[in-house]
Amino acid sequence: MSADFNLLKVFLAVAQAGNFSAAADQLGVTRSAVSQSMRRLEDELGIALVQRSTRSVSLTEAGTRLRAQITEPFTAITSALEEVVDDGPPRGLLRVAVTSIAERFLSGPLIATFAEAYPRITLDVTVTDEEFDIVGAGFDAGVRLGEVIEQDMVAVPLSGPQRQVVVASPRYLQRHGTPDEPFELLNHLCIGWRPAPSVAPYRWEFAEKGREFDVGVNPQITTNDMLLMIRTALAGGGITIGMEETFLPWLESGELVPLLQTYLQPFPGFYLYFPNRRNQPPKLRALISHLRAYREAIEP
Repeated sequence: MSADFNLLKVFLAVAQAGNFSAAADQLGVTRSAVSQSMRRLEDELGIALVQRSTRSVSLTEAGTRLRAQITEPFTAITSALEEVVDDGPPRGLLRVAVTSIAERFLSGPLIATFAEAYPRITLDVTVTDEEFDIVGAGFDAGVRLGEVIEQDMVAVPLSGPQRQVVVASPRYLQRHGTPDEPFELLNHLCIGWRPAPSVAPYRWEFAEKGREFDVGVNPQITTNDMLLMIRTALAGGGITIGMEETFLPWLESGELVPLLQTYLQPFPGFYLYFPNRRNQPPKLRALISHLRAYREAIEP
């Protein structure tokens, strides 16, 4: 039994996108073409791969098995074809999933210089704090804190050690006082963070004399958007927490004040991570090389 390579490409796009319209946008074709390709593939295989509804599709058991089996080989074949057919500068679509707190990657200069150095590569950056299998979701690489990266991934340092800070505006502290130890946060207005609506708010993490502990601050305001957290803190809306690198401009200007400094210790920073494959696609090797050179240029 055989199946058209292009039909498998459509199937993976549908599996990753979760609906025909998004898959069509990703592939640059019409929704009708995607639907017809899926029917052809299912007819060739003699089995249903997706369950259709008016707005979305979900994989059947057979579709789930097929996706798991072909994702990595398909990516390897695509990379091999790109390398064999085009021996010139790296090109193609490079998809990267980046956590919202990776300031070093998202601040702009790294991406801008990469785009200038590799004009034939289209960089598609998805900012998300949800944890998922980047390979299964069709991403070439991801950026996260080292402590949450799966062991079977290759990880390249993006930053040095990181440190969280708890911050508030001078206006808030004048009105509500300054907490001296973490559990006093329970009596303050806090601005919390959650990665997704179905996930409980992040419990703020601290350490004292080598002992790690967390505090469930019961935030009055919760969001998944770091910029909203910053703006609300600047407006005197409460105390919040995040990466020191993210808050640095406002800490330096005095618009935000660091709190509970002795309870917040450094930890391993951010990494670019990707599957451990023998032959990485040229576009991904280009990003890895650029990242290393960029980091060497900006760090002493």
